[in-house]
Amino acid sequence: MRTVVTGGAGFIGSHLCERFIAMGHDVICVDNLLTGSRRNLEALEGNPRFQFVEHNVSEPIEIDGPVDNVLHFASPASPVDYLTHPIPTLKVGSLGTHNALGLAKAKDARFLLASTSEVYGDPDVHPQREDYWGNVNPIGPRGCYDEAKRFAEAITMAYHRYHGVKTHIVRIFNTYGPRMRLNDGRVLPNFMKQALRGEPITIYGNGDQTRSFCYVSDLVEGIVRLLAADFAEPVNLGNPAEITVMQLAEEIIALVAGTASKIVHEPLPQDDPRRRRPDISRAQSLLGWNPTIERAEGLKLSLEYFRKAV
Repeated sequence: MRTVVTGGAGFIGSHLCERFIAMGHDVICVDNLLTGSRRNLEALEGNPRFQFVEHNVSEPIEIDGPVDNVLHFASPASPVDYLTHPIPTLKVGSLGTHNALGLAKAKDARFLLASTSEVYGDPDVHPQREDYWGNVNPIGPRGCYDEAKRFAEAITMAYHRYHGVKTHIVRIFNTYGPRMRLNDGRVLPNFMKQALRGEPITIYGNGDQTRSFCYVSDLVEGIVRLLAADFAEPVNLGNPAEITVMQLAEEIIALVAGTASKIVHEPLPQDDPRRRRPDISRAQSLLGWNPTIERAEGLKLSLEYFRKAV
């Protein structure tokens, strides 16, 4: 099998590259390193079945030889990144998805789109099911990411229906683990960094907004299973164990023994989701998938990585 991973130098993409190499695939990682890093791929350097191509997938993609799978994970994915790079975010969700789909069509390959729970916006339905259409502000500051992913889903389904491309869509909920960037602005690395440095733990709003955190190895397992399934519509992957942001801060403070960090509050950003929890019934029935890493275990594993990163 020969597998292309766009955004393969990113947090999730690099774990996918390693997983497919372990499965015996030849892997081609395509990344322009806007938010990814070659450091994430150090374990694969020198492997004859791994190839890195530095390229912006918003420009046409050319891969010599056969391709069996195309996984499109290229995109800024944290608020810090997509608010800094709103136009590249829109381009990679539209032009980049178009180019990746074109590659899959030309090579008669399976295609898997990395979508996001952000397509649900600030949801009025809880937990979020795949048949919920969402509550998104298209012109708000987060719209560059939310609408890029919603368009990416639409064009993916169009290629499936019109061109017969074997497509898959994963809606990824909050995922964490090694290789997250300390400064990517997401809540978990923020709290880890602040606690390890003894800095104030910054909570936006009063901290009663909820999130659900999935360890990266569980997510990768679900993606691999979805790629092999005969199913084109979106599938939620995430851990349905829902906690408040305040609870997460307290758990991390307790985990980082001896930290001097205290909780401080800042104003809530515009359009920040109040609640976030996946309904994973579809993944359970279709893929036989459930997350297996409890949050306490996942946080300990992540802490080892963040200690070195700090």
